[in-house]
Amino acid sequence: MEHVGAEADAAQPPEAVSSAAPSRVLDLIEPGSTTGVGSLPHRNAAQAVEFAFDAYDVPAIPSLPRRSPAESVIAQALVGAAGVTLGQYGTVAVDVEHLDPSAPVDTDLRRDNFVGFRTFLDTATERGYKGPIKWQFVGPISVGVALRRAGASTDVAFAVAVQAVSDHLRALSSAVSAALPMSPQLVVLDEPFADTLMSPDFPIAPDQAIDLLSEAMAVLEPQATIGVHCCGDADVATLLESGPSVLSLPASSSLVPLAGYLDRFLRNGGWIAWGAVATEGPIGVTSTRSWHQLAKVWCELVQRGCDAGLLRTQSLLTPECGLGVHSVNTAERLCHSLRDVSRSLRSEAAAAKFVLGA
Repeated sequence: MEHVGAEADAAQPPEAVSSAAPSRVLDLIEPGSTTGVGSLPHRNAAQAVEFAFDAYDVPAIPSLPRRSPAESVIAQALVGAAGVTLGQYGTVAVDVEHLDPSAPVDTDLRRDNFVGFRTFLDTATERGYKGPIKWQFVGPISVGVALRRAGASTDVAFAVAVQAVSDHLRALSSAVSAALPMSPQLVVLDEPFADTLMSPDFPIAPDQAIDLLSEAMAVLEPQATIGVHCCGDADVATLLESGPSVLSLPASSSLVPLAGYLDRFLRNGGWIAWGAVATEGPIGVTSTRSWHQLAKVWCELVQRGCDAGLLRTQSLLTPECGLGVHSVNTAERLCHSLRDVSRSLRSEAAAAKFVLGA
């Protein structure tokens, strides 16, 4: 996997993209920039895309599961695969007897599954946008688990999963490149089931899961910078073994014992997208609690040996998870808090306090 070098003084704001298409998206993202995680709650695709441009420093292509179940992550991953048909109201139906791991998967952006995606590309093209963009797609581990739950055998489920995810990734990345040739891509694979990967009853071994995730990531090289996301308490060492350039996780104290892994990842050029604003439980009115939680985690990581400067300069900020389950008003509040956390991170006073471990 590509690990992108990212020194603080090499970073530039998104609008500073040169006239030649850049190959290293992280060199063009200012440390502490905000971006999204997958879903938005809007039912109107055009409004969702405007929100994505307005709310984030790095616009994130949204999925819109509240607009249609066709835009749920599993439906997007399986549409176009042999043995999968579109059901009523945007759902997918799986005929396990006709699943075929060797059959190519058709990605048709005209389908209802990709309304948010194609609307983003259309809008960005109309705007003449040339900055970095981020998009997210479910990973093969989680798709395989979903197919197992639908009744497929383990071998078939995960073989179909990696084929479907890989084919969709190729097609979607090519569509972005065709529509926005000057916009480097950050693509993050979402693995919501990665937090159960080490459970004794997980259907595949961790080494096999790493191989599947690495195989899906490899199809995007060198077109994009690739990351991996998990909203839960995932096994970070296993996720890092798959070779991402960006690790996207909630800013939780559970990461502190993993300081050695995270420091090594940062020193090798990796970036961390910190889920700095909680998306579950009570939604705070201000960003104060979110900023204090992030600063607390960073201070504890520094005390465990993490490089303070790399934590700050090789960082993105996101909500913990997608915003699709919330109201539009709540999504706006969460993104406002995220921007406030970003401002706190970028302020010299806050940075100095963090470096001193105060």
